[in-house]
Amino acid sequence: MPARRDAPLVVTALAYTLCHHLGSLPDGLGDAGRGTRIADWLDLVVPFVVLLPALGTLLEARVGRATYLWFAVGSWLYATGHGIHLAANSIGNVAPGETAHLWDEQVGHWTWYAGVAVVAATLASTLVDRPVPTNPLAWVLALAVGATWGTNATGGEFTWPGLALAVVAIWWGVRHRRDRGVLLVAVGAAGVVGVVASAVVR
Repeated sequence: MPARRDAPLVVTALAYTLCHHLGSLPDGLGDAGRGTRIADWLDLVVPFVVLLPALGTLLEARVGRATYLWFAVGSWLYATGHGIHLAANSIGNVAPGETAHLWDEQVGHWTWYAGVAVVAATLASTLVDRPVPTNPLAWVLALAVGATWGTNATGGEFTWPGLALAVVAIWWGVRHRRDRGVLLVAVGAAGVVGVVASAVVR
């Protein structure tokens, strides 16, 4: 079982991995009226489901003010980008067009993923100077988070930046190979595989 301090981070990883695959649900779980799908409405709460336990992680780690500031910036980018994506994607499902594509796949996704990267950096800062994890769950979740990043990045036309940020995660994890930050190696490696595999399949 994860320690109390690690519980919010575990919940964050699970939430991120599961919630950002709502688009894989068959037919979006069905029609919800007015041209929307049930998955569209579920998508509304995704940023809150991910960011609340992420904030709990920072509170447990008692980070400094600068980290909270960066978390606020990342959260704003994440929630704003995700909201833009959701609105444009919902419209695009009914009336596809160049404008919907622009706001969904480019403006929305790029803003959203930039926010995820900033939030991830603040969470990574809570891992340093702690023992290398021996619980297999930590490594499984790290791989799941990385794979989710990789598949999302490719699906959101963020392939090259997504790949570059995954490589940065590997580099940072190698630098922290003697503490819990080494988990970023697994995140980054799974991200690279996810990006490449998704790009090949597409």
